[in-house]
Amino acid sequence: MAERVLVTGGAGFIGSHVVAAHLAAGDAVTVLDDLSSGRREHVPDGVPLVVCDARSAEARCAVTEGGFTIVNHHAAQIDVRKSVDDPVNDASVNVLGLINVLEGARAGGVRRVVFSSSGGTVYGEGAALPQREDAAKLPASPYGTAKLAAEYYLAMFGLLYGIEGVALRYSNVYGPRQDPHGEAGVVAIFARRLLAGEPLTIFGTGEQTRDLVYAGDVAQANVLASRAALAPLTSLDARAFNVGTGVETSVNALYRRLRRAAGATAEAQHAPARPCEQRRSCLAPGRAKRLLDWAPAVSLDEGLARTFEFFRKELRP
Repeated sequence: MAERVLVTGGAGFIGSHVVAAHLAAGDAVTVLDDLSSGRREHVPDGVPLVVCDARSAEARCAVTEGGFTIVNHHAAQIDVRKSVDDPVNDASVNVLGLINVLEGARAGGVRRVVFSSSGGTVYGEGAALPQREDAAKLPASPYGTAKLAAEYYLAMFGLLYGIEGVALRYSNVYGPRQDPHGEAGVVAIFARRLLAGEPLTIFGTGEQTRDLVYAGDVAQANVLASRAALAPLTSLDARAFNVGTGVETSVNALYRRLRRAAGATAEAQHAPARPCEQRRSCLAPGRAKRLLDWAPAVSLDEGLARTFEFFRKELRP
């Protein structure tokens, strides 16, 4: 059945892929984005765009009065390093922004809210990999702490007000339209700099690992999560799903793959490790397979090729 969907942050990297997936599923989609990092050209023609901050009264009113059945919340501050420098702003955007949207959803009779959480940061270091949803939660950054707090608010709104909340805990998402200038998009940063012939720096040894999942696959998980039957809300993890591949890739190995694709030979420089950076990250996606019928479909090599080609076209005169 077609849904009326609001995607906050829908002009951004992951959000724009989510918009495309909902449109392909036959849903009516509206985007809400303050365009601080999102871009108007990422919003397809014919899709309404509400330009405002997710924390604003205007945003709450848009959620309340839009007649939406699903709200997909991707509006966020996404940079772990910025969260370390300014934890107050990070919490304001990533916690208060969600609460404001949830209040609008409650007043507007929204059935379900799908929330983009972060499996790469809400779990603690040292747990057996790949980490399952019931792994210990001990974030090492303000960003991860805010995401975890937001999950608790999402669950609480379910218990108190009956809103169906689903938390999707992403691993490291990459793909076309990723911002190559921020801290979060290592694939985009590497690809853009290799194509431009610019020097590249790897922080730490480069043996830290990431679970790289393609943005198109993540978007499909969002559509499935908007429709799936949900378990009773008996714990924080009852309606949470890892969205990853279960495969670790080191930063050094990722660089070597992209360097081959670019035909480059230069070695990357190394710099001291950054604070709050995880040593290893890998998520078990089995629960999403069982309960959402979701599994990653795009291999790392194919996804990197698509991403590399996207940036190659962007750099052409």
